[in-house]
Amino acid sequence: MATGNAGPDLDPSTGATPKFGQIVLAATPLGNDLDASPRLCALLAAADVVAAEDTRRLRRLVAALGVEISGRVVSYHDANERERAVELVEIAAAGGTVIVVTDAGMPVVSDPGFRVVSEAVARGVHVTALPGPSAVLTALALSGLAVDRFCFEGFLPRKAGERSTRLQELIDEPRTMVFFEAPHRLEVMLRALAESLGGGRQAAVCRELTKTYEEVKRGALAELVQWAELGVRGEITVVVAGASAQERRVAAGLETQSAQVEEVRAREAHGVDRRTAIAEVAKAAGVPRRVVYDAVVKHKDVEP
Repeated sequence: MATGNAGPDLDPSTGATPKFGQIVLAATPLGNDLDASPRLCALLAAADVVAAEDTRRLRRLVAALGVEISGRVVSYHDANERERAVELVEIAAAGGTVIVVTDAGMPVVSDPGFRVVSEAVARGVHVTALPGPSAVLTALALSGLAVDRFCFEGFLPRKAGERSTRLQELIDEPRTMVFFEAPHRLEVMLRALAESLGGGRQAAVCRELTKTYEEVKRGALAELVQWAELGVRGEITVVVAGASAQERRVAAGLETQSAQVEEVRAREAHGVDRRTAIAEVAKAAGVPRRVVYDAVVKHKDVEP
């Protein structure tokens, strides 16, 4: 029977840190401290350096877990990530074990961590991960939406114009989409999603995952907008269904093309020659004649 392995960060027999240096990306509980693994507790206690997004939250976590940190605790957040990454990799290159933690969930995923990984890879320093809670996967599992294919979109841009541009790119995305959002911007975000993707698109808003007041609100985007108008608090993850085959056809302009072809056929049925019918439909639609002609050709009504 196979036996467990403590992983590269700790010696399986002594629990001591190894001689070689490394960076460990460690997932922390989303909200329920009991989700912390024994391996996380052991590594927090044994690491030479613990780099935390918020050192105060780290102190609260280890106090709740009954863990005493023996190494040095340093801050590692958006404001100092570039400079601190170099320092952390230097420590690992010299043989130290550096653990990187964020406020909740997995580092790097819309959280600090990417720069230290890039620096470590460039320097040839070992990087590994201590897997655990993930808001993305937890929300997906609870959403009730398709999970066979999905994509993570993180936070949408705050500026309306940039947000609209991003959503235009996602109109015909067939995969289930996962977003993060701040509670005070949730209503605006859901409204933008409804306007771009359609109010009938199914979605789920996951709030305070694993915490006492966990809530998953499922429904059409238009319904979720009305719900969010009342105000929402807590950590938010939004899961949105991908575009259906019909929605992708509309996004690609195929439904419009079909309507134009049908209109040409109707005019021909009333005795209008094809060239004239195409010209009339194009004028009515406000598009160049070539657009309607190409649609007719695509539907095999005439030879290309």
